[in-house]
Amino acid sequence: MVTFAAAVNSFSDYLKHERGYSNNTVKAYLNDLADLQGVLDDYLTEDLSLISTESLREWLWQLNQRDLAKSSIARKSASIRAFFAWANDKKLVDQNPAARLKSPKASRTLPKVVSATAINELLNEMAVQAQGSDPQLMRDYAVVELLYSSGLRVSELVGLDLDSVDFSRNLLRVTGKGSKERLVPFGAPAKHAVENWLVRGRETLRHEQLTDALFLNSQGKRLGVRQVYSLVAKQLSQTPTGAAGPHSLRHSAATHLLDGGADLRAVQELLGHASLGTTQIYTHVSIDRLKSGYKSAHPRA
Repeated sequence: MVTFAAAVNSFSDYLKHERGYSNNTVKAYLNDLADLQGVLDDYLTEDLSLISTESLREWLWQLNQRDLAKSSIARKSASIRAFFAWANDKKLVDQNPAARLKSPKASRTLPKVVSATAINELLNEMAVQAQGSDPQLMRDYAVVELLYSSGLRVSELVGLDLDSVDFSRNLLRVTGKGSKERLVPFGAPAKHAVENWLVRGRETLRHEQLTDALFLNSQGKRLGVRQVYSLVAKQLSQTPTGAAGPHSLRHSAATHLLDGGADLRAVQELLGHASLGTTQIYTHVSIDRLKSGYKSAHPRA
């Protein structure tokens, strides 16, 4: 007998070592499987082969009763389907009980975009502050400037090392989802911000720890994802958009590129999207902004 818990442990190893998923992604899968475990306990079964489609549908019903967003239910359902598809492929179950599992279609929400004017004003103000002697202000400016300039995911940014930056060609060597590497360009203001941080700020925070991390926290260790979320939210709260996370800078970079006439496939490569369809959501953002501008400016709108 293969227990559900043992299968989950093997699935976790598969996601990490064979699929190359990040720790955060693996954690999300495991959280969804732990959610399902609560329902399976009610059905008094630990045997993976005895889990039925009926029990999975009961789990989906309970998710609906908890008033979760459709997008959350759809994601959890996708996690369970991926788990049982893997289990079936590994011959741990004779039939895939999740094969006919249906979940609500997630509604597509448009990304939160900060206007180019608001971002320019914010970055200009941060640039002035970074000219002082505070190394954290130098770092914070370099982080925000680089996020917007490159469209990086926050996990990609904190994973950058000193040798990830090619200042001669203004390129970043980035390790994205699935451990895939790509080269990402960045602009002159970001280059100057990072150089200022490296020359005047980084050594102040480095202490005695030996680390190749590009961005350091106040203890001289690699800057973390939560710290970046906190500092970006604090900075964006000063804009008309209001508090938002680092992903808003990624959304904004992609939208502004398309507004400026960039090719969709070039933006796809920049962002590291596996599917062009994922990138196409930004065309909807641009069209939405176009319609809004048209209605407010055209005399016959």
